[in-house]
Amino acid sequence: MKKIRYPFGTITINDTAKKLIGEALDSTRVSGGKLVREFEEKFAALVGTKEAVAVSSGTDADALAMAVLYDFGAQRGDEVIVPALSFVATGNAVLQAGFIPRFVDIRRETLNIDPAKIEAAITPKTRAIMPVHLMGKPAEMDEILAIARKHKLTVIEDAAEAQSARYKGKEIGAIGDMAAFSLYIAHIISTVEGGIVTTNNEDYAEILRSLRAHGRACKCKTCLLNTVSKYCTKRFKYDTDIRFVFERIGFSAKMNELEAAVGLGYLEIYPQIYKKRLENFNYLHEKFARFEPLLTTIHPSMHDTMAPYAFAVMVGSKARFSKDKLVAYLEKNEVDTRSLFQSMPTQCRGFEFLNYPKDAFPEAEWVSKNGFHIGIHQDIGKEHIDYFIYLLENFVKNEA
Repeated sequence: MKKIRYPFGTITINDTAKKLIGEALDSTRVSGGKLVREFEEKFAALVGTKEAVAVSSGTDADALAMAVLYDFGAQRGDEVIVPALSFVATGNAVLQAGFIPRFVDIRRETLNIDPAKIEAAITPKTRAIMPVHLMGKPAEMDEILAIARKHKLTVIEDAAEAQSARYKGKEIGAIGDMAAFSLYIAHIISTVEGGIVTTNNEDYAEILRSLRAHGRACKCKTCLLNTVSKYCTKRFKYDTDIRFVFERIGFSAKMNELEAAVGLGYLEIYPQIYKKRLENFNYLHEKFARFEPLLTTIHPSMHDTMAPYAFAVMVGSKARFSKDKLVAYLEKNEVDTRSLFQSMPTQCRGFEFLNYPKDAFPEAEWVSKNGFHIGIHQDIGKEHIDYFIYLLENFVKNEA
């Protein structure tokens, strides 16, 4: 079969996005304004929450969601429970928010945090649980929410890869107290970079708007100083300009108008993007079944709908070849792959200071050693998937 370039990610910038970008550039108002507000409103409507607060990255979305907890009694150095396996941004965000990550192992069948192991990680300093819906596979939210209610903990969904996923009929992003999405290039909805936090709690949303702008007291949904009137009755309610009153330790994490324009373009064509990606996932999932159990993947269950973000592959325990050898073969044949992440506490050097012993998270470590993923985005067609399956068949025939 002839070689085909199989790229991991893509971005779609449609005519609407280009028009809005041009208008924003012509106006010279390119910092966060009406386009960001419009994107927030439409994203919240899509997920089904009252509020959405746009920020500069998915990592910032995680960090700011956690930083909200300081307004409700949390202290720096308190703990947030996260799965051991995730993109490193999850663990980084906990530390950036001033908390300590308490890692819990995953289930390799789902790639998500193992609810049965959460309670053992809870201490008097625990303030939140942050499940990650890895590879678009929803975590077991009923069990996680029950544990959180029992211990009076906040649940923050890391939904970076899970836009459009559903759990027992509920939209991911509208189940926990807050949810953090990434809007990076490879994701189902993109603003190039960017992130967004969804919540049904209006107080949380107000604090998030403050946090993304250095913690300032100026945190209205619509800044009147950026409207035609340019007059705000709140501006001098303090002894100084409200824009220079800082109520909490904050971040510099605003989304700009150009990013929001790309996001609005995505929302316009989201149904087509979702349909194409879902078709790709289903087609590849069906074709891939022939390789089980030599090669394995994660599967939708009866009570969830996976987001068609990417396709995970794990080399089974009985295989006579390594993941590295398979990945090298695929890359040589122009299939773009990505690692299935690492066990942050035991395989990422930056977390060594937490002193977790080697092999403390065997499931996460196994997945890291044996897993990778490929794209199923809207610029991929059946010919790419057939080519990938052909390569797997050829490799397995020669190596098994």
